[in-house]
Amino acid sequence: MKFYQSKYLPIIIGTACALGVWLGSFVKLNQTTSSFFTGNTKKDKLNRLIDYIDYEYVDEVDTDSIVDVTVNRILKNLDPHSTYIPAKKYAEVSENMQGDFVGIGVSFYRIQDTVAVIRPLPNSPAEKAGIKAGDRILYANNIALFNTAIGNDSLKKILKGELKTKINLQIKRQETSGLLSIAVERDHIPIKSIDAAYMLNARLGYVKINRFSETTAQEFQEAAQALITQGATELCLDLRDNGGGYLDQAVKIADEFLPDNKLIVFTKNKNGHINKTYATADGSFENTKVFVLINENSASASEVIAGALQDNDIGTIVGRRSFGKGLVQREMDLGDGSAVRLTVARYYTPTGRSIQRSYANGSNAYFQEYTERYNNGELLHKDSIQVNDSLKFTTPKGKIVYGGGGIIPDVFIPKNTDQNKESLDYMLRGGVIDRFIFNKLEENRKYYNQLTLERFEKEVVADEAMLVAYMDYLGQFGFDYQLSKYKPLLKRYLKATIALQLFGSNAAEKIINEHDPYLLKVIQLDTE
Repeated sequence: MKFYQSKYLPIIIGTACALGVWLGSFVKLNQTTSSFFTGNTKKDKLNRLIDYIDYEYVDEVDTDSIVDVTVNRILKNLDPHSTYIPAKKYAEVSENMQGDFVGIGVSFYRIQDTVAVIRPLPNSPAEKAGIKAGDRILYANNIALFNTAIGNDSLKKILKGELKTKINLQIKRQETSGLLSIAVERDHIPIKSIDAAYMLNARLGYVKINRFSETTAQEFQEAAQALITQGATELCLDLRDNGGGYLDQAVKIADEFLPDNKLIVFTKNKNGHINKTYATADGSFENTKVFVLINENSASASEVIAGALQDNDIGTIVGRRSFGKGLVQREMDLGDGSAVRLTVARYYTPTGRSIQRSYANGSNAYFQEYTERYNNGELLHKDSIQVNDSLKFTTPKGKIVYGGGGIIPDVFIPKNTDQNKESLDYMLRGGVIDRFIFNKLEENRKYYNQLTLERFEKEVVADEAMLVAYMDYLGQFGFDYQLSKYKPLLKRYLKATIALQLFGSNAAEKIINEHDPYLLKVIQLDTE
């Protein structure tokens, strides 16, 4: 079968975009909502219907699923970003946004029926206990993990657990005979929202943020200080494909670039109440060159930062028009372990523009707008971006900006819409290369595990033989890929994936970003 057909690529990318902005910008509700429903006849009506079905309907019915469907249908008629989170999904969603979980700290594959460690996370309990990349975890507290009846969700629950509790693992390592017994004490494991932070040149630092979780502002401050120590006086902030998250985290990061008392963002609710947020005097990159990278998948909290800087005539926005989400959700507990993230306000950039695009044609059309952008040419030409002159705004220095549908960049970077290039990017970000690379590392795991990053950069090469082997590997999927001019890029992606599995995302992103048109343009702008 084909890995995927190229004609479906816009739909695939559009769906990925929809998933990326599903969380959006939201805040948590600290007050109880029970008083909203006191004496509510509409609620009584729904409760009575559910009771009738429970007690009187002729067949057995899962009324919980009926309630879930009903809630989803109600929210679907409101706006694309009001979202229901079922109880069984709530813990997972919350964990991702909290920025950590309690566990042992390994990334792994299921290879046939075995749990194979890709790498222990840096400074994790697993790394401290001596677990290495390539280890097979066969038993955990005497539970056989090679039992194919144990699904990934169950496996994660076994490895996770209460803080400071121990889990006894039986490990099979390639270069040793017999099993190794390793006890690991569970601890907090950070879920990083910063993929990379390194120097682009002697003065320009680079930070890539993948989402805005509870820890993002703190992560950013730590990364910024490390870059300043290395000589950074300017910054490139990469928000490409960042679908948003907590609004307050975006505000704190925008504050790093804006002078004291500059307006960052304001929100307005249904009653017309306006809440304005201003910058403080504590920013690390005030009064310096700042570049913000965005694309069609940059949404919500990402757009708050880009809009705040653009409207205050700070820095340069580089890329393509952003997604266009200007709605704020508040998380509300529904009392049974589930929750709803309900749109409670719109946010506006400092000049007063809303960047929320229309959802009048329904959620499906809203989330598939990527296809329209793909077809109308705006991904290739800035002049093809459709603007509404009635939503024209002017910054303090006279720059014209527009509301009504995303942030339009100051400097446009066209998208490479060659389907072979997009296929290659999809393979990289979608994990298709990962399993092949894991298998290659397994061929000489002892060598790779003792490499330092410096030695890796000098010694490891993704050569023609590896490229041919990868194409043979893809052949089992019936994947037809025309390499020709993209051989150097694919080799770079192969090496980046090796770096990811051995050293983490920072090392991988440095390799991926070589010859990146965004960064090449930023470096050019920085020298002008």
